[in-house]
Order: sequence, then structure tokens, then C-alpha cells
Amino acid sequence: MTPFHHVSGVAAPMTTPNIDTDVIMPKMFLKGVDRSGLGHGAFNLLRFNAGRPNPDFILNTDGYREACFLVVGANFGCGSSREHAVWGLLQLGIRALIGTTFAGIFSDNCANNGLLTISLDAATVSGIADIVANPARNRLSIDLEQQLIRIDGGGTVPFPIEPARKQAFLTGGDAISSTLVFADDISAFERRHWADNPWF
Repeated sequence: MTPFHHVSGVAAPMTTPNIDTDVIMPKMFLKGVDRSGLGHGAFNLLRFNAGRPNPDFILNTDGYREACFLVVGANFGCGSSREHAVWGLLQLGIRALIGTTFAGIFSDNCANNGLLTISLDAATVSGIADIVANPARNRLSIDLEQQLIRIDGGGTVPFPIEPARKQAFLTGGDAISSTLVFADDISAFERRHWADNPWF
């Protein structure tokens, strides 16, 4: 997974609550045997009308086409557990989501694939959404090491993150790499196990 240290870019407000994974990644994009083309699938039914960009969708409007952050409504990512939703957001260029709450499986899928989720209180999220709703001041910087969101034009917002999750994002590690840290111990256990239990 791509390490996350300090990322700056455009933030788009998408504050409707309960945006589910079927909205994020419609079912017709689940047929492939690999992850290719999922960026096109992300928010596809909102982004396009009859194959043409929907001019009313935020990511198709001036100032937001290159968004790398989304400021989202409560319970973002609810619904089915499809990991394709996270893959599609990453292929679309989204690096972090700022909201109040995220669906549990979706949040874990984000963490396992390098999409940072930041949970803040409702008033703070609403304030950030109000700021970035103006395309003239819609840039943010997220400093993971300092656990700060820096707002273009002034102001910072601290955010919490579990230490293990933070370390994984900073190093680009995943569940496999964190397990391989103990590779020597695992090999030693296997040798002892087979020696003690040769009938297995």
C-alpha cells in the first residue's frame, strides 16, 4: 500500500448521510476478475448520465475534478462489504475521507488498502465541509505524523488515529507485512512443532 505522510490537495464536500457501497461502486462493476477500471466505476451512477459527465455531481464541477479528499456524511460506506468500493475510490485519486462515522467493514477495508479515514465530531466536520464548499478555499493538507488537518488560508484540526493503524499508513505496511516481522519466530515455532509432533 502507498505510504501516507503528508498529502495536500482539493477536498470535495459530499455530506449526504448513509452513502452506501452500492452508490460508491455499483454492482455492474463487480464482474471483473481483477481491479482494473474501478476508478470509472466509482460513483458511476452519480458521475454520469447516459455515459456523459453529470454536470450537477460535485466531482464534475470546476475546482473539484482533481479532488483527493472527500468530506463525507455520517455512516459513509454502509451496506455491503464490497472491497471494490475502496479500490475504486483509490483509483479515482481519493487518499482520505473526513467524516463523523464510517461503516465498520468499509473502514477496515480502507485501512487495509491505504485509504485514510478521519473521524471527527459533527460540528467540526460540518465546519470543514462549509469551508471546502467554496472552490476558492477548498484545499487541505493532511499531516499524518502530526495528526493535523491544515486548512488552506489558516486553521488546523487535530484528529485521532489508532497507533497501529497510523504506523501502517506511515510505512505502507499491511496485515501480511506486519506478520512477516515475526517470520523468524514463526519458522522457529514450525521447526519445534514438527520435532515435537513428527506423526503430524
